[in-house]
Amino acid sequence: MSATLNTRPTAGLHGSPALRVHAKAAGPEALELILEDRAAAPLPEGACRIEVAAAGVNPSDVKATLGLMPKAVWPRTPGRDYAGTVVDGPAQLLGKRVWGSGGELGITRDGTHARHLVVDAADVREVPAGMALREAGAVGVPFVTAHTGLTEAGGVKSGMTVLVLGGNGKVGQAATQLATMAGAKVIGVERTAEPYRGHANGPVTLIGTDAGDVAEQVLALTGGHGADIVYNTVGSPYFDAANRALAHGGTQIFIATIERVVPFDILAFYRARHRYVGVDTLALDSGDCAAVLDALKPGFESGALCPFPVPDDHVFALRDAAAAYRAVLSGTRERVVLDPSLD
Repeated sequence: MSATLNTRPTAGLHGSPALRVHAKAAGPEALELILEDRAAAPLPEGACRIEVAAAGVNPSDVKATLGLMPKAVWPRTPGRDYAGTVVDGPAQLLGKRVWGSGGELGITRDGTHARHLVVDAADVREVPAGMALREAGAVGVPFVTAHTGLTEAGGVKSGMTVLVLGGNGKVGQAATQLATMAGAKVIGVERTAEPYRGHANGPVTLIGTDAGDVAEQVLALTGGHGADIVYNTVGSPYFDAANRALAHGGTQIFIATIERVVPFDILAFYRARHRYVGVDTLALDSGDCAAVLDALKPGFESGALCPFPVPDDHVFALRDAAAAYRAVLSGTRERVVLDPSLD
């Protein structure tokens, strides 16, 4: 990705820079992010204004700027995740450190890649005690996705086996944290066997596809039982192996795919009493995500859940957003965050 970032202040400086994408890009090479200085709009009733301290850059943020999200409107400010301080709005919120995420943010309305963000006051939540704003701004989409998938799959119970395909990805790490917090055994899968890179509340076995058939490895590790839940963060490349690795009555969760059409054995599916769960967090608005953060907060405050570390070299000013987007599109394993205070 060789995106360009131009700085084009609007008439009159108001100290509120925001990224703007004005049209669908023809491709990654043609992506143009405009940094504009925008006047503060009047605050709608029931809303609050947040000074953003950290805004995660998600793959979906980058894809939306490339026109790969059909619901995305133009022009808009990208960004779904945020953490910051309330500077205007209801008196009880002023000065509060808050965080949030939303499937509408940066897609159908202006999002978080800006110095200021206006959202409904009912949809903001206080950051867990002891969590830095930089880390809070990077929690959103991965943990919301992981929690939603596991919840819609019926929840994780102690003694279950959870297979996480893409175990060292951020959604994979979030799912692993949640599953081990519930007392499940987790098996992660990557292309090659490597150490698990994230936090966990119990042992994590990570296997590589280069060591042989994934289903056979999982069945061997579970004494033939298989995985009660498969969290498939990749989609089609693992579809067949995941089905064969599922325990009787097991559930496979999908959040993405490469190929849209895959071979499907209906007989094997219903004979094994399998279930499939699809998760699209773009359908979860800020209120829905706030409810998920409510559920996650006790885990973060107890230390059972940990936010992703954000290395200093993965924190970017808004004026350097092209480099941040480029890092995400290139597949960096670290969380990337924009910090508007650096501008």
